[in-house]
Parts: sequence; C-alpha cells; structure tokens
Amino acid sequence: MKKVLISLVLCCLSMVGMAQKDVTKFMGIPVDGDKSEVISKLKLKGFTPSPYKEDVLTGKFNGMEVYVAISTNHDKVCRIGVIDVHKTDGTDIRNRFNRLCQQFKNNPRYMSFADDDQTIKEDVDVAYEVHVNKKRFEAVFYQEPDTASVSNKEELRSLFLSKYTKEQLQNPSDDIALDLVKMAINQRFEIALKKSVWFMISELYGEYYISMYYDNVYNRANGEDL
Repeated sequence: MKKVLISLVLCCLSMVGMAQKDVTKFMGIPVDGDKSEVISKLKLKGFTPSPYKEDVLTGKFNGMEVYVAISTNHDKVCRIGVIDVHKTDGTDIRNRFNRLCQQFKNNPRYMSFADDDQTIKEDVDVAYEVHVNKKRFEAVFYQEPDTASVSNKEELRSLFLSKYTKEQLQNPSDDIALDLVKMAINQRFEIALKKSVWFMISELYGEYYISMYYDNVYNRANGEDL
C-alpha cells in the first residue's frame, strides 16, 4: 500500500497546470460546456429533435423511449434531464423505480451514501402515497471520480502540500502514509458528491413516469445573481 501511495504522490507532484473539472457524464458526454455542443453530441448518440418542443431530444436510453432536456446557467450546461415518454400505473412504476435502484447499485461506476435501501417496498401503494400523503419517491447515486483526471490529481496534490512538505511526501513515514490514504479517500467522496445522478417518480393525470437528472453542481447558480 505504501509503495502504491508513494507512486500516486509522485505522480500528483509531477502534474502541472489545470484541467477541466471531473464532472458528471451522461452516456459519456460531460454535463458541461455549450448547449449546442452537447446537443450535437447527443445527436451522434442517436437522439433526434422532438417534434413537440424546441431544444428537446428524443431517443432510446437504458431500453426506454425518453425525452432529453438540457438546462443551462449563464450559457453553461448544468443539468441533463431524462424523462420517460410512456406513462404507466402505480405498480409498474414502482417496479421500474426499484429496477433502476438495483441497476445503479450494481454498476461499479456509481456509489451511494444512502443509509437505507432506496427501493420501494412491495406493499407500498404508490398512487395512494403520491395523491393522499404527497410523498415524493426519489433515489440518488453518485458517479465515481475519474482517477485519471488531471484536475483530480492536481487537487490531491494541492491537498497533500497544504499539510506536508515535498520532502515528506517523497519519503513519507508510516503515519504520514496512512494520513495521505485517508485524505485521498475523503477527496474521492468529496468529488463524487459533486457528480450526482438522481431520479424520481413523476405523475401526470393519474399516470406515472420516471424523471432522471444528471447534475453538474459546478455550473449551478450559487446566488451570484442576487
């Protein structure tokens, strides 16, 4: 472990310059940059313009017919929304929601910080809970950090150097090596928290569908316009 960590430290220390942030991706496309560029990339994935609404695309995603909408803040993409085209009843939407939870849970590219199982119990009446109790069914997962990202290595380098000298990092003691491991793990979680993918059950006229959101928190509004 120590040799691996030392190699990581030396790699980080050799990095120069900055790179684009490690942001959430949708089908390999960064949720970032110019809206028209993202639309062009989505079209290359097989999505086509919707005949019903401008700037909305339609196509197949994870085996389902979906609409894809792009949100921006100050002309930078901050969210890609994926909405089911076809609606269904409460039982089927519960099964679809639970299936998505399992797919994300079993996907090594994602992690979850939820304390409890995010699936909906079989005895839960989704329609009743939504209409009577106004319950919101949602689940959130986080994309794993890109360990090869230059920006992530640069951030880790700065983090290490904020506490230790280059000499200490080049030949760390066992205590320092252990601390560096903890710092690297904490950084991994911090990056993942900024790469959220979440979905919820939405309702329209008594029918249900899944709305899914791929967020780039770096491009969100943070009160700068207030």
